[in-house]
Amino acid sequence: MIGIHDFWAFLAAGILLNLTPGNDTIYILSRSIAHGRQAGVLSALGIATGSFLHTLFAAFGLSVIITQSIFLFRIVQYVGAGYLAYVGVSMLRQRSMLTVEGPAAPGTTRRRTIYRDAVLTNLLNPKVAMFYLAFLPQFVDPSHKQAALPFIALGFTFTTTGTIWCLILALIASRIQARLQIHRRLSLIVQKSCGAVLLGLGIKLAMSGRR
Repeated sequence: MIGIHDFWAFLAAGILLNLTPGNDTIYILSRSIAHGRQAGVLSALGIATGSFLHTLFAAFGLSVIITQSIFLFRIVQYVGAGYLAYVGVSMLRQRSMLTVEGPAAPGTTRRRTIYRDAVLTNLLNPKVAMFYLAFLPQFVDPSHKQAALPFIALGFTFTTTGTIWCLILALIASRIQARLQIHRRLSLIVQKSCGAVLLGLGIKLAMSGRR
């Protein structure tokens, strides 16, 4: 299959990895609980976009530059951590209560911001690039003439299964958000907690070693 071997083993392993909680999972859950279903879905789609871009980087060798250079790795790591922390601080400073999706749903600008934040959160995590470079080649036939094509096919498959799972998480978490709307004081506490979680993820990413 277009330079791919053991595809079904890859699919099974990929699904298991998708189900394993990680930074993307926490980010989507936090956004969904804090801002509702639409924000969660947009975050999931943003994460998917970032994942597919990582696939392209891995396929054409651009990620190798980052993973082979400590200096470049650290730059991307700190920029990503800083951006994630910025999103968390923004949520901590926000005074408005959680709102359910409906007439007061986010406008076009707000939707673009949520989507952009998710893309950058995933794209600026160098460990995601390292994961793609470490995982995908195990199922690629090195003798295949069009080397980029198997990477893209595998990355697209992994991103698709991951996106389905993330959308399910977003929908489940948004139901929690809708219930929290009834309790305004509790909803504000949850919103601040979600912001603190994202800030914590940013700090964790900045302090994580190159492993």
